[in-house]
Amino acid sequence: MAEFVYGLAGLNEVVSSLPTNKSSGGTGFTPVRVVDIVLNGDHPRFKEVGEWNGIGTIFYLNVTDPTTQEISYNSAKPAFPNIKQFPLINEIVYLFTLPLPNSQEEYNSVGNYYFTPINIWNSQHHNAVPNGLVADEEQSSDYQQTQAGNVRRVQDEGTEIFLGDTFVEEPDIHPLLPFEGDLIYEGRWGNSIRFGSTVTGSSNDWSVTGSNGDPITIIRNGQNPNIPTDGWVPTVENINGDLSSIYLTSTQKLPLQASSTNYNSYSSNLPTTPNQFAGKQLILNSGRLVFNTTTDHLLLTSKKSINLNAIEGTYIDTPNVVLNSTSIKLGSKDAAESLMLGDKTVTLLNDVLTQLISVVNDLGQLAAKPIIGGVAPDPKLIATTARAKIKLTNSKNKLNTLLSKQNKTI
Repeated sequence: MAEFVYGLAGLNEVVSSLPTNKSSGGTGFTPVRVVDIVLNGDHPRFKEVGEWNGIGTIFYLNVTDPTTQEISYNSAKPAFPNIKQFPLINEIVYLFTLPLPNSQEEYNSVGNYYFTPINIWNSQHHNAVPNGLVADEEQSSDYQQTQAGNVRRVQDEGTEIFLGDTFVEEPDIHPLLPFEGDLIYEGRWGNSIRFGSTVTGSSNDWSVTGSNGDPITIIRNGQNPNIPTDGWVPTVENINGDLSSIYLTSTQKLPLQASSTNYNSYSSNLPTTPNQFAGKQLILNSGRLVFNTTTDHLLLTSKKSINLNAIEGTYIDTPNVVLNSTSIKLGSKDAAESLMLGDKTVTLLNDVLTQLISVVNDLGQLAAKPIIGGVAPDPKLIATTARAKIKLTNSKNKLNTLLSKQNKTI
């Protein structure tokens, strides 16, 4: 009696013992149309597919003969555990057979798994296929016949294919134009990652310049909304038009239109403007940038300078500011007037006012004495010295109020 091999070690034996699929030419791969998918706990068949272990499970109909199958029994799980690229309704996937989790106990326990959606229309947005291609007159204008076969050319708001409960087709989402050697990951909504290189001598609208073949990585979220061509025409990243992007360069120069390049605070060694710098750099460009830490410091360090450049102003809200520098200039890079030390100045003024008060007091007393040598008391001088004494005393008492309770210097 032959000994059974259980688990994944018996994968080849299990698969080879299964009947071949005639619709796929005997390869073991079956093309099917997705008619439903479990993506959350609200799905009516959530418990049936294994609850959270069944996320991504699809229900399907055979592409070649959809009328002979019961949807209730046609299900398949995603093949890849780490890359989540779940299909939309009416997209086509390939099925293949692999062991189920209980194959360790049951030798013939196998089930259906599926690959990512088939690239029917070479579109990163969706590759759904209408039944009959195309029976509905409203959809027929969106599919044209070329030498390559049927192609999808959406001229209005969409193809009217049901894609799911929340997915809304956007016919103007452009695919990225590839260059030789690129590795590109694209989402369905104009978000992408390109592992590429500088391309020189290209007739395409590629605004990145630098040494040919040097590496560049571009992360983009939201393409330029003002691309003039039709949605199926490929485009390239636009650092000024895309909604949010990160560029990691090596030798490239990027045409970034900085919001401000006012470097008047520099007396020498001005920074190179962003659209003229060529070399290794990291550029973040978006409508707003937020840097936030939750447990530790935010550290900004630089080999040269750190420039804060803003159109409207620079504001700092913090309970403690320390500037440790050998030279601080306020108001202008040409500032030459020295700041005074508050505490020492107050001490000096206190001494001066004390002496003045003493002199004024003595002078007032002298002016009030009886006639001496024929000189009578001077009422005007007596009044003047009295007023001066009051003002000097008040000024002396206010000296300490001139000292800042928050700002200190050395």
